[in-house]
Amino acid sequence: MPQSSDSARQTGVSRKTDELASALLGDALDLLASGEAFEALLAVQDAAGVAASYEFVDDGPEACLEGARDRVRSLARAQGDKDAHLGAPVRYALVYEGAVEDEEQGAFVDALLLEFGERGYAAYSAFSLIGGQGMGDGFSWTDPAPAGEMEPLL
Repeated sequence: MPQSSDSARQTGVSRKTDELASALLGDALDLLASGEAFEALLAVQDAAGVAASYEFVDDGPEACLEGARDRVRSLARAQGDKDAHLGAPVRYALVYEGAVEDEEQGAFVDALLLEFGERGYAAYSAFSLIGGQGMGDGFSWTDPAPAGEMEPLL
């Protein structure tokens, strides 16, 4: 299916995309609290509500991130993933560790970065500041804050 032009995309986030992104963010926070490393995590959902999850490891962070973005595009071209019982994807969420600039401190701080989008909608990003990875109850995070629009993958 051809991508719609950016000017024809709806703004905002649907409830289903928000739920998918929130669940993936929660999973990533749990992994970080327990000290389990990952490069990029991806969740993709079809119109029937079937979701498939993918983890990207064994490469550098940038390569894993690009691999996750490429997976969304390839799933769209293939109309889903038969092995995962996933139909044509309509929404996705992608999460990875990174850093954001703290303007008050003039330094970069650890963050969990989230990208999400849905076919026909603008795509967005958000971040949650993190600290104490691997410290269980000592792990801390902030509520997600918006980080701007992204290039839509669907």
